[in-house]
Amino acid sequence: MANPLTPDVLVDPVVLTRTLVDIESVSRDEKVIADCVEDVLRQSPHLHTERYGNTVMARTGLGRGQRVILAGHLDTVPINGNFPSTVVDDLIYGCGTSDMKSGVALALHLAATLPEPGYDVTYLFYEAEEIESQFNGLHLVAQEHPEWLRADFAVLLEPTYGVVEAGCQGTLAARIRTHGRRAHTARAWRGVNAIHAAGEVLRRLADYRPRTVTIDGCTYREGLNAVRIVGGVAGNVVPDECEVEVNLRFAPDRTEKQALDHVHEVFADFDIEVTDSAPGALPGLGAAPAREFLTAVGAEPAAKLGWTDVSRFAALGIPALNYGPGDPALAHAPDEHVEIGKIRDGAATLHRWLTAYE
Repeated sequence: MANPLTPDVLVDPVVLTRTLVDIESVSRDEKVIADCVEDVLRQSPHLHTERYGNTVMARTGLGRGQRVILAGHLDTVPINGNFPSTVVDDLIYGCGTSDMKSGVALALHLAATLPEPGYDVTYLFYEAEEIESQFNGLHLVAQEHPEWLRADFAVLLEPTYGVVEAGCQGTLAARIRTHGRRAHTARAWRGVNAIHAAGEVLRRLADYRPRTVTIDGCTYREGLNAVRIVGGVAGNVVPDECEVEVNLRFAPDRTEKQALDHVHEVFADFDIEVTDSAPGALPGLGAAPAREFLTAVGAEPAAKLGWTDVSRFAALGIPALNYGPGDPALAHAPDEHVEIGKIRDGAATLHRWLTAYE
């Protein structure tokens, strides 16, 4: 097919948003959109463009004193009756409008139309953010092309409704197991009910008081919650095992080990199996480009309550922030949409930041 990302589309981030939304790109099916993005970037003489899988990287080489990254993922969650896009008044509806093709549109618009920014810029359009980490484009690039990620600062174009959300929480998932002894329910006294024993796990969760932590003026609220209970053998059997799955969202002043130690402290004497863990990211507000970005935005940052790929940048020693026009509350919803005004404001803010130091 002809590439719909024409020059007339690239100059308008609102039209570009809708055009990107209308290229279906559910996770693991990003080839078409990556082809279109790669084609556009290779036609820009001021950019050096490379591709790995369905992740496309383009960068300037202007010899500036500092390099920044603008990164956005190309994939979406599965379509849910919200494709292709529609426009109602000041709203663009469609899968990925908020999370995060409106953010991708800002980066692609600037990549194509701003040949001499004040910083050297690396633009990253990556695959498979919405699914398991092993497929994530940033994860794969960090392994195979780490030089693509060298920078002094990064902006991840996640939906933040036009405010800066700094850092991110860490996350830890675990199974808390209780054990018993099977018996026929007609002779229940011969057994030990593992589901009943899980009541103590739930009691500790009900009594749990999460921390609130303020770092660099950003307040992170922790949380420890049961998210699933699995147990039972049959309708006439006293169960001998029960699992309570829990999720801890922890502030970025804790390491993953400290988070795990905390879970062991809360559930002392229980059998614990960690099933997933990812570190948080500190706010990263001290870097000069970050301070300059906050000046361009003109508003105080807030803490990112959730995990995002800024954690991957932080692990590489690159301070990073979340910023994008979408509303995070609408991500993955069937009525997902983005405000046209937020797209225009976001494009103006990023342009102001990248040209203020020419």
